[in-house]
Amino acid sequence: MNRLLYVCLDGLGDDPVPELDDRTPLEAADTPHLDSLAASGSTGSVVTVGPGIAPESDIAVFAILGYDPREEHPGRGVVEAVGSGMDFRDGDLAYRVNFATADWPAILDRRVGRDLSSDEARALAAEVNEKLRLPSATFELRATVEHRGVLVIRAEDGPLSAEVTNTDPAYRKEGALGIALETFEPKVARCEPLEDSDGARRAAELTNAFVEGSAKVLDASEVNQRRRAAGKLPGNVILTRDGGDHRPRLQGIRDRFGPSWGCFVEMPVERGIAVLLGMEPVDAPRLVGPEDYARWAQLAAEALEGFDALYVHIKGPDVPAHDGRAEDKRDVVSTIDRAFFGELLPAVDLRRTVVAVTADHSTSCARKAHTAEPVPLLVSGGPVRPDGVGEFGERACAGGALGLLRGVEVLPHLVPLLSS
Repeated sequence: MNRLLYVCLDGLGDDPVPELDDRTPLEAADTPHLDSLAASGSTGSVVTVGPGIAPESDIAVFAILGYDPREEHPGRGVVEAVGSGMDFRDGDLAYRVNFATADWPAILDRRVGRDLSSDEARALAAEVNEKLRLPSATFELRATVEHRGVLVIRAEDGPLSAEVTNTDPAYRKEGALGIALETFEPKVARCEPLEDSDGARRAAELTNAFVEGSAKVLDASEVNQRRRAAGKLPGNVILTRDGGDHRPRLQGIRDRFGPSWGCFVEMPVERGIAVLLGMEPVDAPRLVGPEDYARWAQLAAEALEGFDALYVHIKGPDVPAHDGRAEDKRDVVSTIDRAFFGELLPAVDLRRTVVAVTADHSTSCARKAHTAEPVPLLVSGGPVRPDGVGEFGERACAGGALGLLRGVEVLPHLVPLLSS
């Protein structure tokens, strides 16, 4: 039986930009190893969630792992709470949150200038947990990575409903789906109920009380006083999005598709997905520099000996794209090709290993946002035969033999290759 190495490069897809001679960062990157995989395999494009939908990573990863997020996704807040190891019970309300900078109610920076350290965020969260009280409810705010965090609210007077709007204006909630918006008013939004129920009304009231109350605590925090004194933006508001109110009952990925799965992930959202789907997370260092990519490559080669399939999610390309840094995104992709794929592929027997590489969504450097554009896909190794495409890029892959797939169609295509 063949094995599967399934790699998701977060936010990989992009638009052509003038500073890269009308190429995308992927097309401009130095990617001999990815190009070699494409040349020896089949290629195509993927609409991860649906036409016209600019997805967040959580719903897109659900889709490319073979689960329809419209039917099976519990809300990003729940996924992140599970991935962070928090106590979450049905009837609680869980949100993904951002520490942000505001001159209330105007939002100055949704990510605190991207220089809020994880230690600073943990100190801010601890202060909010200690000093803020909600009426007839308890909560836990947990900082995760840098400006990111998770909030769980539990009411004493009955279950809460996640049918409420986001206070983060950059994302719209549609059922359990979080939809990234290219344009939005940079203002802290008020949480409103989306249904006429006590649970939704109470959830909205508590969310607004938390956002407004925590902002007062954060604005006076010594952490933020030090940041202001150093000329940095304060993390003085918490934006909530994509609430969930129950833990899903999902068919395990092995029961659905057959292979036993391990995974390497960086962020709590991907770890939460792995836990919910029954994957076994493999401990790996945080990806910061080239040496970490090389370490991931070594660990991935070792892990492939213990699983039928290994899912690897690499955050790198997404971050500079959100800031509009096309050349930096190009360089991150080049580094991943050299330090991850360049180290991993010589250690893998491609005669019995199927390698698939794609993305969860496109993140446009020009628009500084997730977009609905398709992402490239390559499938190589094992029984896969070349389709004549010689490089890995958005426009090249669009002409490949795999055509245009939906996210939920990718794994059903890959799994039969393991027994070929």
